Amino acid sequence: MLLQEKESGDLIEILDVDALISPTKQEVPGKNQAGQEEQEKATFAKSELVFPSGETLPRCWTEENYQTS
Repeated sequence: MLLQEKESGDLIEILDVDALISPTKQEVPGKNQAGQEEQEKATFAKSELVFPSGETLPRCWTEENYQTS
């Protein structure tokens, strides 16, 4: 799955979709897709990621108690 980094606009390949949809995890492993060379694996804060369309991630992926707020 590809998401976009808010600040740079770079696409990020998400390596662990389970971590992405888990509201208890605030970071996800991924690889930056900028440039022609294969990038090293890194962690990215969910708060800094959006869908390539610019839409934010669903609250159920980012907030553990999203139903109570």
